[in-house]
Order: sequence, then structure tokens, then C-alpha cells
Amino acid sequence: MNNQINDAPLTLRDVAAAAGVSLATADRVINGRPGVSAKTALKVHEAVQRLGFRPLAAAAELARSRSWRFAVVLPSGGNRFMMDIADNVRAQADWFRARRIAVEIIETDVFDADILATELTGLPGRFDAVALVALDHPRIRAAINDLVEGGMSVVTLVSDAPSSRRQHYVGIDNIAAGRTAGSLLGRFLGPPRKGEAGGSVGIVTGSGSLRDHAERRFGFGQVLAEEFPHLTRLPPVEGRDDPDRNRDLVRRMLAGTPDLVAIYNTGEGSVGLGEALAEAGLARKILCVGHELTPATRRMLLDGTFAALVAQDPGHEARSMARVLHALVTGQEIVAAQEHIRVQVILRDNLP
Repeated sequence: MNNQINDAPLTLRDVAAAAGVSLATADRVINGRPGVSAKTALKVHEAVQRLGFRPLAAAAELARSRSWRFAVVLPSGGNRFMMDIADNVRAQADWFRARRIAVEIIETDVFDADILATELTGLPGRFDAVALVALDHPRIRAAINDLVEGGMSVVTLVSDAPSSRRQHYVGIDNIAAGRTAGSLLGRFLGPPRKGEAGGSVGIVTGSGSLRDHAERRFGFGQVLAEEFPHLTRLPPVEGRDDPDRNRDLVRRMLAGTPDLVAIYNTGEGSVGLGEALAEAGLARKILCVGHELTPATRRMLLDGTFAALVAQDPGHEARSMARVLHALVTGQEIVAAQEHIRVQVILRDNLP
């Protein structure tokens, strides 16, 4: 599924309309000429800030008559976090328009290397740059390298392919995120009672090939091995972020693991996990830690199904992706501190 975002350039007329003033008045304020009251000038400046209008940058782009085409490749399906990223990309329509950037959101099966690689090979000639949720697979690394060699700017988003020639990664440190999840889970469980074993911990993951999930599992395992050796990690089960698959996987996990004390979900599809626990009468009895704040995980935090979430800000990632791609195609510097995406810990007590 493709979603085109309007690429018409933002103009001073748009600023005037947003401020509720005439074009001549907006022009006076933008160019620092007298004859405008402080109150009216404030309205114009607020409109400039709200729309992200940069008169010098916009004028330079227009003078060069240069426009850009960006593709954003995201997973298809009902992944709520990825839908939030798409919504935040669309919310930047004015920012893109001011820079003469047309953006197309392409939804595809990023879990399938053949499908994703085919999608990527169709981008040259249609786009100047692409941001994609990358599968860490030889075919995808080769496809990314071909795009870069052909002159496209490539940024990985949320999940990286670090051995490819992509120019930048936009996302959190997923090893740190996994370690955070492991630390929270182990501390919430506490030490075993005297004479009792620690119990088993189930791991539900989206994909063995998505780098973000693999790094989270690695960080999680590090902490459990180092700090909570009394807990036994079960082999990860792969649900492709699908609630129905996750529900079936957790049902089997519950049936085959009588000493199960906790479940860690490295990705989406948490609804299925919660449904399986509720069916078994074990919601709030088996401790759960997961990722990303969505309407579903918010409810599960509030009702106690989840003890904690390790999250990232989809709005920050969408804005960072846009800034980085624009910097790459225009040869500007990427401000590393501005593009650093933080790992967040969300409990029921600090829900935003």
C-alpha cells in the first residue's frame, strides 16, 4: 500500500493565511520592515514556527528549482507502533512541502527478504532517498548497497542493517533496550524463595532476522545471565508481531512450562499474549515486560497484564528520519545530538 504526501511548496501566502493577516503584512514581518504592530508580528512569527517555514532555506530551494522524492518503507499489517510512525510522517506534510519534498509511504512485508528486496529494487528512478525498516539479511544488505551505489541516500529506521552501506540509522540502542527489559523483569520478580527454583522466562519475538529484535534478545539474555542466573530462559518463539500467532505461541508455552514466571515480548502483537494469559486465568500472575506504548499496551499496563514497557518515541523517529534524509540529499551536516533517540521506561505510574 502506497501513501503519497502532498509535495506543493509552502509559501509566504500559507504563512499569511495561518496567521490571519494579509500577504503584505506577512512579508513586512518576515523581512523585518516597520509598520506592523507587535501583536500582529507575534501572530506571523507563531505561524512561521508552527508551519516550520524557513524563508531563506525555502527561497534557496525554490531558486534552484530542486525538488526531492523520499520513500518510507514500513511493515504492512496492523503493527500499531509502525502505524504511529506513518501518522507522524504524514503530520509533517507542511515541513516536507516547505522543502519541496514529496514523500510516499510504502507498506510491505518486511519479514520476507524476497518481498522486501523486490520492493527496494523498484525504487531507483522513482526516488532520491529511502528510509526503511530493514531486515538484516544478505539479500536486503545487497539491495541497500545497490541503491547507494546508484546514488540514492538510504537510512534504516527502527531496525538496522549495520553491515550494509546505509548512511544512517534512526532508532534506539536496542541492546540497551533489551538489557533494560531484562533488568526490570529480574528486579520485579525478585530473588526466589528459600528452597525454590527461580522459574522459567518465555521470550516472544517478532523475527529472528530483524536486527532490533535480535539485539533486544541479546541484551535481555546478557542481563539475565549476569544478574539473575536463577531464571531459566526458554528458546525464543517467533510470532512476526501478529496477535493471533502470539496468542497460539503463548498458549503452547503455558501448557508446556509449568514453572513459567514471566514473559518478555520483544515486539508487537501483545494483545494475543494478553488474551492467552487471560484465558488461562494467569493475567497479572505471570509477570510481563514488552515494548512500545500503543493503545493496546496502555490498557495492558493499566490492568496489570504488563508490569513495564521499554519504549521509543515514534514522533521523534519520524522527524529525525525526515531531517536526516534531507541533510543527506542536500549535503548538510547531521546533528548527532538532535537525532539521538532515547530508550524510555514506562510504568503504569508514569503513563503520559
